[in-house]
Amino acid sequence: MTRPIALAALTVLELAPPDQILCAAEAGYGYVGLRLLPATAEEPQRDMVGDGPLVRETRRRLDATGVRVVDIEILRLKPDTDVAGYRPVLETGARLGATEALVAGNDPDESRLVDNMAALCDLAAAYGIGVNLEPMPWTDVRNFAAAARVVERVGKPNAGVLIDPIHFDRGGSEASEIAGVPSGRLRYLQLCDAPAARPSTVAELLHQARAERLMPGDGGLDLRGILAAAPADVPLSIEVPMRTLAQTMPAVERARRMLDRTHALLRAVR
Repeated sequence: MTRPIALAALTVLELAPPDQILCAAEAGYGYVGLRLLPATAEEPQRDMVGDGPLVRETRRRLDATGVRVVDIEILRLKPDTDVAGYRPVLETGARLGATEALVAGNDPDESRLVDNMAALCDLAAAYGIGVNLEPMPWTDVRNFAAAARVVERVGKPNAGVLIDPIHFDRGGSEASEIAGVPSGRLRYLQLCDAPAARPSTVAELLHQARAERLMPGDGGLDLRGILAAAPADVPLSIEVPMRTLAQTMPAVERARRMLDRTHALLRAVR
């Protein structure tokens, strides 16, 4: 299969980016997604913006293994966000070869969010990077329909909507909605699984999404419906944090099993 499949940072967050790249190569991946900015204060804080030692070593590992970067994360658009402040992140992403950036919408004012995302798209375009808004049910862009509406209003050619199956499902979205979005707006997809039963509290929702997902095909999400509705050639980023399993199974073995399950799922969708 030639479809690009990436190992996302959250899947093996215990590994620093250079080791994530080695893990991906050993497990059979040709691509990775790198976390340049932390998503929370509780996760590892790594110096991945600029020209520091960790960035240089990451570039060396990419060159040595032939692994390539799909996306960088995570850029948040808040009410007080200075979009120009993300230039060093985008510069670093471009240096590492990224073609996409993941964005979270943390602004209740949709018009301001649209303006800021449009400005970010203009900034990212200079580096050949797409800007992908990921709806998450605990953010101000809670579901696929809301993200699609924002991206349509942004109207920039490098603006996209990012589907993460767990957020897609927990936000109440259905695979049938995907056909209503131009295929060019789906620049890449994330892939994971989770129990069919939706969490009843925000705390449980966050814990499951950030720490305890399931490998593709092992849960109850409509992965086949999502994959069948989305463009067949866009990259997939496997994002499956499994904190409990990580205590007993090395990152390479987890990543390899996830890739095997992904290949089986893609064969079933054909």
